[in-house]
Amino acid sequence: MATLADVARRAGVSTATVSRIINNSPKPVADALRERVLAAVAELQFVPNANAQQLARADRTAVGVIVHDVSDPYFAEITRGLQRVATDHGRLVIICNSYRDPERELAYVDLLHAHQTAAIVLAGSGYVDAPITARLDGKLRLYQSTGGRVSVIGRHEHAGDAVVPENEPGGYLAGDALYRLGHTAIGVIAGPRHLTTTTDRLAGLRRAAKEHGHRLGARQVVYADFDRNGGAAAAATLLAQNPGLTAIAALNDSMAVGALACLRERGIDVPGEMSLIGFDDMPISVDVTPPLSTVRLPLEEIGVRAMTLALREGDRDGPLVEHAAAKLVLRGSTGAPRG
Repeated sequence: MATLADVARRAGVSTATVSRIINNSPKPVADALRERVLAAVAELQFVPNANAQQLARADRTAVGVIVHDVSDPYFAEITRGLQRVATDHGRLVIICNSYRDPERELAYVDLLHAHQTAAIVLAGSGYVDAPITARLDGKLRLYQSTGGRVSVIGRHEHAGDAVVPENEPGGYLAGDALYRLGHTAIGVIAGPRHLTTTTDRLAGLRRAAKEHGHRLGARQVVYADFDRNGGAAAAATLLAQNPGLTAIAALNDSMAVGALACLRERGIDVPGEMSLIGFDDMPISVDVTPPLSTVRLPLEEIGVRAMTLALREGDRDGPLVEHAAAKLVLRGSTGAPRG
C-alpha cells in the first residue's frame, strides 16, 4: 500500500506539500504542482490513513449541496428534503448553485473540500460529457479519500451512493399515455441536451413511440432551458415545424407551464386542440388552467434519502443505489385528439 512518502517521491515534492494538496489546505500551491501530486495519488492509488480520516470527519459539521438552481421548483423541493434531514442531525447546509455550468460545479467540489465539509450531495443531473464526468469523479474520489461522504441524485458516473429518479420509465409513462389517448403527432420539449436527465426522459418517450409503432423525428424534438421561457419558445418552434401536432410532452413542469402560455396566446384550446403533459408534478401543476397532467417524482423524499445516505456512518460494503419511482398523474390538460 502506497504511503504519503511514496506519493511525495513520485511527484518530486515534500510530504508536507502532498499533505497540503490532498487536504485542500488554504495555503497557495501552483497549479502545475497540484496536478503533479494528484497524478501521483492516482497512479499509486494512495488512500490516506483511516484513523486520520475518522479524526478529520469528527470535526466536520457542515454539509455541501450542489444544485443547478435552487430557485427552480424541482430543486427547491429536493432541497427541502435535504435540509430537513441535515437539521435533524445538527448539520449546517451550504447550498451552491452551479447554474448547469460543469466548470462551476467542479470548482464548488474543490471549495467544499477545502472547507472540510462532512459530506457533499450532488443534487443536479449528470452530464453527457466524458471529460467533465471523469474530472468530477476524480475530485469526488479525492474528497472521499480524505474522509468526506458523497451522495448523488440522478444518473452520474461517480461510483458512490445514489438516489436515482426513474426518468426513463417516467418518460415512457408520459409517451405511452399520449399514444393510448390516440395521439400520433406528438412534439417534445426537451431540456438541455448535455444533461443525463434530458437524455433519459427522452429515451423513455422514444421507447413508448417505438412500442406504439411510431418514432419521434428530429423536427418533433426541441431542446430548451428547463424553465418557463424555454418552454414557451420551444412550443412556438414545435408549432411552426409541425403544423399537424396534437400533443406536446414537456420534460419538466416549468417548461410545460411556458408551453401552456404559448398555446393560450395563440388561441389553441387545451386539451381540445392540443394535449399537454409535463414531468415532476410541481405544486403549480394543479394551479394552472387546465390542471397539468404530469409524471410525479417524490422530490422531497428524494432529498431526504440522498442526505440520509450522505450522513450514514460506519463502514460500507459498497455503494448504495436507491431508485425513486415515477407515477403518471392525468389531469385536465390531456385528452383524445379531435376526430
